[in-house]
Amino acid sequence: MELKDNLDVFGSKHEPYWLSTIERDDYPSLEENLNIDVAIVGGGITGITSAFLLKKAGLKVAVLESTKLFNGTTGHTTAKLTSQHGLIYDRLLNHFGEEKARQYAVANEDAIRFVTELVKEKNIDCDFDILPAYIYTLDEKYLDKIKREVLAANFFGIEASFEENIPLPFKITGAIKFANQAKFHPLKYLLALAKSIPGDGSFIFENTKVVDIEDEEKKPIVVTKDGKKVTASFVIIASHFPFYDGFGLYFTKIHTQRSYAIAVKAKEKLGEGMFLNAETPTRSLRSLTDENGEELILVVGENHKTADQKNTKVHYQNLADFAKSNFTLESILYRWSTQDCMSVDGVPYIGFLTSKNPYILVATGFNKWGMTNSTAAAKIMLDLITKGESPWADIFSPQRFSIFASAPNLVVQNLDVFRKLISGKLTAGSKEEDLKNGEAKVITAEGQKVGAYRDNDGKLYLVDITCTHLGCELVWNDAELTWDCPCHGSRFSYTGENIEGPAFNRLKRLDKEDANVIDPNLV
Repeated sequence: MELKDNLDVFGSKHEPYWLSTIERDDYPSLEENLNIDVAIVGGGITGITSAFLLKKAGLKVAVLESTKLFNGTTGHTTAKLTSQHGLIYDRLLNHFGEEKARQYAVANEDAIRFVTELVKEKNIDCDFDILPAYIYTLDEKYLDKIKREVLAANFFGIEASFEENIPLPFKITGAIKFANQAKFHPLKYLLALAKSIPGDGSFIFENTKVVDIEDEEKKPIVVTKDGKKVTASFVIIASHFPFYDGFGLYFTKIHTQRSYAIAVKAKEKLGEGMFLNAETPTRSLRSLTDENGEELILVVGENHKTADQKNTKVHYQNLADFAKSNFTLESILYRWSTQDCMSVDGVPYIGFLTSKNPYILVATGFNKWGMTNSTAAAKIMLDLITKGESPWADIFSPQRFSIFASAPNLVVQNLDVFRKLISGKLTAGSKEEDLKNGEAKVITAEGQKVGAYRDNDGKLYLVDITCTHLGCELVWNDAELTWDCPCHGSRFSYTGENIEGPAFNRLKRLDKEDANVIDPNLV
C-alpha cells in the first residue's frame, strides 16, 4: 500500500484500539432465575469494578451485560486516568462550595491511587504509566481561567502548576500541569478484575438484556428480556444511560455527546504527558504503545450532541487534518467514536436512584471522565451498600439540587429535546427515490416516514425510525452507519438492532424480511 493510502482516515481499521488488542473471555447468558446480594446491570468499568469490590467485601454479586463485556463506552474510551477533568475545580468551588468540591477532588485522586495500587498488587500487565496531564491554550483569553484553576486545584491538594512551555510540537500560550496522573490499557486492566468475579456464588452473565425492575420498594427483582428474574438485596444500574428511571427523571437531567478518535503513527514521538486544549474544537492527545512496541498517538475530539450533526464523517477527517498539520504521519491505523452521558451541572450522578428507594443505586453522567469517576463510583456504592454512607456521597448525590449550577442547563436541555421531538414528527420525509449503495435517507412510503439504507451490495434495509424509548425521530449517522436519537442518545443499527440505550427494544423492520412490507418495489 502506498503512503498516501496509509493516510486516508477512512482506510483505517474501524474499531477501538483497546478492543482490537485483547482476547475476551466468554461468559454464559442467564438461563434461570437467581437470588443474589447485589445485581449489577452493565459490564463496563463501573459494573466490573463494583462487582470486584463487593465480592471482596463478602457479598454475592451478578453482573448482567446485554452484549459482551466492554462493548460500550468503556471499550471506546481515551483511557486517561486523571483527576484533571477540564477546567473544573474553580467552577466547583464557586458553585458547590469548598466541602463538596473537595469531595470531588479527593474521590478522583483516590481513584488514581486505587488503580495504581491494584495494578502493582495483582501485577496486572496493562501498559500502566505515571505521567503528567496538561490543559493548554493557544488563546490568551483562557489564561486567567487556567491560572484560577491552578489555585483551586492546589487548594484541594492536587499537585498543579502553571506552565508556559510543554512538550508539544507547537507553541502554546499557557497551560496547567497536574503531576502524577496515569494512562493505561483499560480493558487489560478490567479483564484481570473480571476473572476474579465468578465463583463462590458470584457470576458474570453476557448477552443478558435487562429491561425492568419489579417490586423496587421491597426487595428489587431485575427482569431480563427473556423473562428471567434476579432477586437481589441491592441493584446497581451501571448501564451508562440508566435503562430504568424509577421516576428519577434522568432523561431530563442527562444528554449524550459523541466524540471521535483516531490512532496514528508518526515519525515524531509525543512529549511525555497527556494533553487537552481549553478551547473548542476539542483536541486531546496521548500516546500508547502497540503490540509491536511502537508508539501510536491517540487524537481525540470533535464533540457534538448525539444526532445533532448531518455529516459525521467530517469529524474523523478534521482529526486527521489536525494530526497531519502537527506531526509527520506515517499511517492512520484506527478510528472509532464514543458516546458520553453529560449531566446538567458537570458532576456525575452516583448514589441512590431516588430519595425514596434505599435498594437501587445508579452511576451515570461521567461527562467524558469515566476512568476515575467510575472507579470512585464503585467505591461510593460499596460504602453505601455496606456502611450506609460515604464520605464523598454529597457532591455526587443524584438528589442534589443546585439552582445556580443546574437550572439554566436543565431548561435548555429539555427545550432542545422538546424541539427535536416535535420537529421530527412534523418534518416531511424525502420523496421516494433510488438510493446509491452505501447511502441512507429518510423516505416517505404510504404516508409513513421510513429510514432507508442500501448497503454496498445493493441490499435495501427499511426501518421505522421512531425511537423505541420516548418516540423521537432518529437521525442517520453516516460515520457509524447507525440511526441515532437526538433526544436521549439511543442508537440502532441499520437492521434495527438496539446498540446503545436507554432504549432496549429494536426498531420495526419494514422490508421484505418483515411481515409488514411498506412497498415491495423498494426492495
